[in-house]
Amino acid sequence: MQANLQWLDDPEVFRVNQLPAHSDHHYYHDTAEFKTGSRFIKSLNGAWRFNFAKTPAERPVDFYQPDFDATDFDTIQVPGHIELAGYGQIQYINTLYPWEGKIYRRPPYTLNQDQLTPGLFSDAADNTVGSYLKTFDLDDAFKGQRIIIQFQGVEEALYVWLNGHFIGYAEDSFTPSEFDLTPYIQDQGNVLAVRVYKRSTAAFIEDQDMFRFSGIFRDVNILAEPASHITDLDIRPVPNANLKSGELNITTKVTGEPATLALTVKDHDGRVLTSQTQTGSGSVTFDTMLFDQLHLWSPQTPYLYQLTIEVYDADHQLLEVVPYQFGFRTVELRDDKVIYVNNKRLVINGVNRHEWNAHTGRVISMADMRADIQTMLANNINADRTCHYPDQLPWYQLCDEAGIYLMAENNLESHGSWQKMGAIEPSYNVPGDNPHWLAAVIDRARSNYEWFKNHPSIIFWSLGNESYAGEDIAAMQAFYKEHDDSRLVHYEGVVYTPELKDRISDVESRMYEKPQNIVAYLEDNPTKPFLDCEYMHDMGNSLGGMQSYNDLIDKYPMYQGGFIWDFIDQALFVHDPITDQDVLRYGGDFDERHSDYEFSGDGLMFADRTPKPAMQEVKYYYGLHK
Repeated sequence: MQANLQWLDDPEVFRVNQLPAHSDHHYYHDTAEFKTGSRFIKSLNGAWRFNFAKTPAERPVDFYQPDFDATDFDTIQVPGHIELAGYGQIQYINTLYPWEGKIYRRPPYTLNQDQLTPGLFSDAADNTVGSYLKTFDLDDAFKGQRIIIQFQGVEEALYVWLNGHFIGYAEDSFTPSEFDLTPYIQDQGNVLAVRVYKRSTAAFIEDQDMFRFSGIFRDVNILAEPASHITDLDIRPVPNANLKSGELNITTKVTGEPATLALTVKDHDGRVLTSQTQTGSGSVTFDTMLFDQLHLWSPQTPYLYQLTIEVYDADHQLLEVVPYQFGFRTVELRDDKVIYVNNKRLVINGVNRHEWNAHTGRVISMADMRADIQTMLANNINADRTCHYPDQLPWYQLCDEAGIYLMAENNLESHGSWQKMGAIEPSYNVPGDNPHWLAAVIDRARSNYEWFKNHPSIIFWSLGNESYAGEDIAAMQAFYKEHDDSRLVHYEGVVYTPELKDRISDVESRMYEKPQNIVAYLEDNPTKPFLDCEYMHDMGNSLGGMQSYNDLIDKYPMYQGGFIWDFIDQALFVHDPITDQDVLRYGGDFDERHSDYEFSGDGLMFADRTPKPAMQEVKYYYGLHK
């Protein structure tokens, strides 16, 4: 198969040769590697050769050939944003598509045009292209193994070649993309070529309120898989009604040769609670395990059990060890139309959190993530909505450990397709009811579910943000309901299509609703509990009036709190030659037009993670309902 540039123009082509999404578990050769790091993972982060082209027509066409002369290529750091490396245009925009007012575009298969638009992005004057090259050798532990490459985040459309051979294509910027390199891998001198286009049809459904960047902005790793390998782990801990006992069901997917899987579960103190052995390949399910005395996971006591599965070959040689921490907890929407977690009414003291670093944009570190967790805990914030895309893989584990509830959101926002100049006008809304866009959004739901299904911190799946509503989003909810009965589903945009409310969202979710209107809803025999998915909007000297929302918690059990917009400013440090200091610059400060300007600064913290005065208000009122 050869790469096809026209895939950029077709919403029905969004993954080619991409491996299926799976659980986010790690694996090691033995338990000693838990501390030293797995021999089966090799980072390709660091310096890459790089070429920037302003348009697809200007790209170096054959750069992926092993004999290509790249002496005139620049050097770029991976992970990183192309725009922050000095190429292209930095632009912040909220609702509109970045090209509005400059280029006429409509999503394919809309406006009664049952057709594609040739050259929509593949021959576009605003579609910048990054061509990356990386040469690497295989470590000894990788030789003779199946070799996978994992891109944890690439914005926005990704083509991959190895040693001159086309490997695959992927969209969905914020979930990992994996490809099998095995047929073309060499022990030495591998030439990995990656082409990243800033825009494809995915741009119509990745219209989030944020700076618009491109490039390989999360980690890149190559992974070696032993002869028998656990590719997926599905952990289902279910407390009984008494919340004192429960059962554990575990299913794995094993690729390669049939293997013996030895499972052990330990408590937080390291005591062995149960063990079991199963043999097979493909889908391998363990017998149900019963627990007489449970410790429940909650924000107050985020108790985690330790699962370990050792994989042995036919000669009982250890091939790999898979550890995972999991927790028991219940999430119920009862007949009284109130959500309960572990038999206690749920109160969300939440924030919406973009991933952000004032120096590197959405390239964030473990230190950034840990700092955010500590800020949440210090200010009585108990919940995070991953606005408006899946976060980096470690974030979910950190929230498990800290006891932070998660609303795990899909990478979906199509704001510019249905809201124009403040008016609701969905004539070319996507995904809507459009069958040509259905597979793409279902795939995004599947990826979000598969990667993060084992995390007790996730109590809601969120279908996306500000994408109106229609049959395609209803199908996304149906996917979650079919695969997961342990969580609820959230989506705010169905407020515009009330005829779909019985099929979309378990909660009544609104943005920036006035307290008196929430009262009117709650006193009118509502069918669903109420949740503010975004409220307060902490821009400038704001967040006053929080008490009026907080008072609803005491008066109305069906009011379950909300998520403040938002956690941290989106602003970037720029060196000011006049003062010779690094200063924060917001939207509109980069000569971009159009822009939504300082609207990028509405966090509880400045972009350098300094708390604003409004954080005091949050700490006080959220502290009243811990």
